[in-house]
Amino acid sequence: MKENKKLVNEIISDVKHDMSNEDIISLLADSRISANPDKEKYTFGQRAADKIAKFAGSWAFIFSFSALLILWMVGNVILAKRAFDPYPFILLNLVLSCVAALQAPLIMMSQNRQEEKDRRRAENDYKVNLKTEIMIEDIHGKMNRILARQAILMKLMKIDESTMKQITLEMQEEMCAEACKAEKKKDNHGEEKEKPES
Repeated sequence: MKENKKLVNEIISDVKHDMSNEDIISLLADSRISANPDKEKYTFGQRAADKIAKFAGSWAFIFSFSALLILWMVGNVILAKRAFDPYPFILLNLVLSCVAALQAPLIMMSQNRQEEKDRRRAENDYKVNLKTEIMIEDIHGKMNRILARQAILMKLMKIDESTMKQITLEMQEEMCAEACKAEKKKDNHGEEKEKPES
């Protein structure tokens, strides 16, 4: 949790103090946190070490090296007295030791670079996940505010609906009362006209 706060503080450190939370979230949403650790430039030696380590860990290396060892031993056994490395194969042991002595540091250098790439990828994933978490928390908060406002609006709509029904009923009653009054006046007026004629 402390690391999250620290990273958030680092992200916000570039932000002016007078910015609102919305401005900060907008800035965070617009910023690109992710980086591709595979796009780094390596020296010729580093690239060569990576290629050698990749080849040394392949089946092609195992088959070709096994074929070379078998050819070396069979050739020296067949040549017998004219062999350049007779039976105990001391020269072969020296060659194998030299290959191992050179190959081990190259493989370790390649592994160290791969470990550094993996560490940067993990750090990058952490930053992206933290940014996503912050954005989701903000969206969640906004959704909660929208739902709360919607509930208030629904209550107001129910109040308005009941008020509208009441007003409609009152208007209908008034209209009925006015219509009744008008009819009574008309009836009263009609009766008054009929009386003088009789």
